[in-house]
Amino acid sequence: MTATGANDGVVQDARALLRWYEPRRTAYPWRRTSDPYAILVGEVMLQQTQAARVAPVFERFLVAFPTIGDLATASTSDVLRVWDGLGYNRRAVALLHTARRVIARHGGRLPIDPAELRGLPGIGPYTAAAVASIAFGVRVAAVDTNVRRIVTRVFDARDGNVRGVADRWVHPTRPGDWNQALMDLGREVCRPVPRCTTCPLRRRCASASRSEMPVRPAIRRQSSFEGSFRQLRGAIVRELRHRGPLSIASLASATGRATPDVERAVAALAREGLVDAGAAASTSSVAARVRLPA
Repeated sequence: MTATGANDGVVQDARALLRWYEPRRTAYPWRRTSDPYAILVGEVMLQQTQAARVAPVFERFLVAFPTIGDLATASTSDVLRVWDGLGYNRRAVALLHTARRVIARHGGRLPIDPAELRGLPGIGPYTAAAVASIAFGVRVAAVDTNVRRIVTRVFDARDGNVRGVADRWVHPTRPGDWNQALMDLGREVCRPVPRCTTCPLRRRCASASRSEMPVRPAIRRQSSFEGSFRQLRGAIVRELRHRGPLSIASLASATGRATPDVERAVAALAREGLVDAGAAASTSSVAARVRLPA
């Protein structure tokens, strides 16, 4: 199958894919709302985080900050406290800055244009396309690693042509459902080791039609997170979130990490606005206090 056949196949693909997606359409709380702000919150939370972990924090977050205006007036520390459990705390701060910019520059309304959405803090091409298609019905493909893999297999597309094929393949009237269906398909079925027999697109997939996809045993790799700098950063924010201001010495004791490592992590967090470190960010004083920003 060639890339030029993408448009011709939209209707037949849609029937199979959207029928497969239907029982999943309201599986998560961010799929049960048409509020662009709530959809944005969900998509930012889903960056590098599994849906099952996101769901309870998403609902808690919208209770604390039900509108983009409520979020814009919140303190960094309050946002980080509500974010507890998701990790990658920079996303929370970026979302706060996005809310403030939308209030200040866009009259409190999220932009519809994916290019304008990409200009907001913490929103890359994938998140911008997802929000534009789901919240506003913009016909644009949200291409992540999973979707890229599907397009490559179905159309035998080359890397440089994937986005163009994906954009032409998007459902003309249900782009949001289409993108979410492909996201689910990539996570559940069209995996690195695919489950072709359960795929709704198998009849027109170039890879599946050539032959059975090769099955490779999954390689388990030791997590690089354990003992990492990123883990330490998260642990510091977590301690401050639950215990309030702490000294470098107390943070070293609480995290079980060496004082120089904690100092380095605190300095990095302070540069990104995730903690207020004061003297702790610029001196070696283990007594200096570190706190979440006001």
